[in-house]
Amino acid sequence: MTNPPRSAHLPAEPRLLAVSDLHAAVSDNRQIVAGLRPEHPGDWLLVAGDVAECTPDIERTLTLLADRFETVVWTPGNHELWTHPDDPTQLRGEHRYQHLVAICRGLGIHTPEDPYPVFRGEGGPVRVAPLFLLYDYSWVPSGFVTSAEAREFAHSSGLVFTDEFLLHPDPYPTREDWCAARVAATEQRLAEADDPELPLLLVNHYPLVRRPTDVMHHPHLAMWCGTARTADWHLRFHVAGVVYGHLHIPRRTVHDGIPFTEVSVGYPREWRRHGHPHGILRRVLLSPEPAI
Repeated sequence: MTNPPRSAHLPAEPRLLAVSDLHAAVSDNRQIVAGLRPEHPGDWLLVAGDVAECTPDIERTLTLLADRFETVVWTPGNHELWTHPDDPTQLRGEHRYQHLVAICRGLGIHTPEDPYPVFRGEGGPVRVAPLFLLYDYSWVPSGFVTSAEAREFAHSSGLVFTDEFLLHPDPYPTREDWCAARVAATEQRLAEADDPELPLLLVNHYPLVRRPTDVMHHPHLAMWCGTARTADWHLRFHVAGVVYGHLHIPRRTVHDGIPFTEVSVGYPREWRRHGHPHGILRRVLLSPEPAI
């Protein structure tokens, strides 16, 4: 790791920072990535998915971040899991995910397949749990009885996630099956790690509860944003907070007393419109902004 420049305002303790949806293949976003630096030499960075679509861009970005921050924790978004026609790595599904895990491990980055690390700086200690859960279309929009009916409408309207074409579930028959397997395995790991003396910080690309999707302009797109299977995880386990991205709606909300922080950068057309009112790297344990 490269130490940051000394500053008169150096934080007293290492901080736990988070970001997601860097979409680093976009030129304007690459400039944002180039400016991401710690303020304390011990700062950790949580990367909650959607670094980029193609393997070279993903590896290049994570290499830069791993060099700058003391510890980096990554969990995949849907974009990393795409088998993009321009990607020299044409692996699909689980094999692609494991390839990305191997890249991260080579860089010293923590993944959902590794032991959950403990952060002991500002706001800690907490056990950081990166999750890879996917979605299963169970967040059926109002006006539809089944997810199949809602998905048929989505396809007929032409407004669906690109996942439908590029995110393959191999070797699982469907994305729903892959999601179910990931949820079951992760639930067991969280139960084993649950400790009232050392709360968990859950880091996932998708929100674990449905309510954050209520503000989406197209409600039916919530089907690609999570699973009903995780609706009570922030209550069942001893959780200090939840970090997520995917929605491109950066904000902090509180559900049942637990802070949920959406930490996405998003695309230039989005961040040019709303700016970065909370900053790009978010302090997720001691967040200064009020919940909304």
